Amino acid sequence: MAVERNRRVLQDLQAIPCNQTCADCGAADNDWASYTLGIFICLNCSGIHRNIPQVSKVKSVRLDAWEDDEVQIMTSNGNSIVKAKYESNWPPFYYGPTFTDCQVLREQWIRSKYEREEFMCVEKQEPYSAGYREGFLWKRGRDNGQFLSRKFILSEREGVLKYFNKHDAKDPKAVLRLEQINATFQPAKIGNPNGLQITYLKDNSTRNIFVYHEDGKLVPKLTRNYGKEGYMEKTGPKQTEGFKKRWFTLDDRRLMYFKDPLDAFARGEVFIGSKENSYSILDGLPPNTQGNHWQYGITIVTPDRKFLFACETENERRVWMEAFQKVIDRAMLPQEYAVEAHFKHKP
Repeated sequence: MAVERNRRVLQDLQAIPCNQTCADCGAADNDWASYTLGIFICLNCSGIHRNIPQVSKVKSVRLDAWEDDEVQIMTSNGNSIVKAKYESNWPPFYYGPTFTDCQVLREQWIRSKYEREEFMCVEKQEPYSAGYREGFLWKRGRDNGQFLSRKFILSEREGVLKYFNKHDAKDPKAVLRLEQINATFQPAKIGNPNGLQITYLKDNSTRNIFVYHEDGKLVPKLTRNYGKEGYMEKTGPKQTEGFKKRWFTLDDRRLMYFKDPLDAFARGEVFIGSKENSYSILDGLPPNTQGNHWQYGITIVTPDRKFLFACETENERRVWMEAFQKVIDRAMLPQEYAVEAHFKHKP
């Protein structure tokens, strides 16, 4: 009787709005719980919690038997109360991952929050909050694709990320302005669980560098996830050329395309503004369009021209269109008008 009663109590707690998603990544799956912390979590995050048993002990809400004292902890806490406690001093620059992010990023987040309690006490936070970090990352060579050890320096005081081709070099190979950087975890693309893609502007064009760290202590200046990545076909500005398969990356309002996912430089870029500024997305291609091998078309309308793309499947088209629509529905910021004015539409 007690087992059934406790299971019903837990299911009632699950139904409370703040407990309906994972406390750590926001996933809709909340069938697991940490009965020492008093939170509902998803299956993937529960695996990370199991690796820190000194802090968090996990049970299945539906499959395991629960003791009265464990249920009482869940009743007294819950996702919103625990998040308010363990995220009370969450630094604004620290990226909070979602269920779409890779395992290593979510593990760093969970360990920082519960094991090291960095977001409760400022004095417990890692040195990244001091604004300076120096170390070595394995960087992919642009020409041969080999990863070589390179020295990196992150200085928030100077507002730059530098890297050096030789360990004893006095002058950096490149100096990247922090306000022009986007850094995202890309384990699948890079082939390493701690892989990071750093995107920045060079001569008003996008440049990628790909790095990884052996133990996951990567450059901590993470900004935003890409809106969407994947293959589409595209045609040129005259729309009379054949369609070519390209790898596309949607980074905020910049749609970049590459011949290969690990290319250092984008072959071209498209600025996507807002609907208030005459940008729109259309399902399908204009009549009489030829040359596309894939049948599921998308047309992006800008004040200057139309850009034509084709997806391999209907589902891919739907996901791309949703990503584009989110950008178009968002009002442009003042600084984005300057980007629009100087943006180079490349064929």
